[in-house]
Amino acid sequence: MPVYNPSPQSEPKVGVSVSHVDQTTGTIIDAALGIHRDLGPGLLESVYEVVLAHALAAHGFRVERQKSIPFSYNGMAFDEGLRADLLVEGLIIVELKSVERTVPAHRKQLLTYLRLSGMPVGLLINFGAPTLKEGLHRLVNAFAPEPHSTLRVNQRHSLPTSHTRSGN
Repeated sequence: MPVYNPSPQSEPKVGVSVSHVDQTTGTIIDAALGIHRDLGPGLLESVYEVVLAHALAAHGFRVERQKSIPFSYNGMAFDEGLRADLLVEGLIIVELKSVERTVPAHRKQLLTYLRLSGMPVGLLINFGAPTLKEGLHRLVNAFAPEPHSTLRVNQRHSLPTSHTRSGN
């Protein structure tokens, strides 16, 4: 049976609280909303990437753009197998799009990135949508938000939670 092992550097951080992840995710969403309000839809994805990374860095977050996330599968190492648009605080993968509407493959891609990296939460943000509410999806990898969390993104239409597998 194939064995998957996340890279040690991509393992979820021990001791990271759910509220810290929720607060960080909330700040990312707030920054994206402001950018979408100010710039509107229609620019290249790379423009939104630069602007969002700059806004998050201004909030004091460590932001890595076009971050390669290594993983291994069945004894094979992939140093450049995944490339996240943004990796925030080494915890949250942000995948950006600038298309009329996202398709299920975009969510599947992010869920795969979360599962293989071991990261707890990812955001799929489509700046091409008429409103950012339509283009925003928060996906979770075996990391449930706190019951009193102020984050209410896509709760009516949430996707099933993915679970990280460390081997079978």
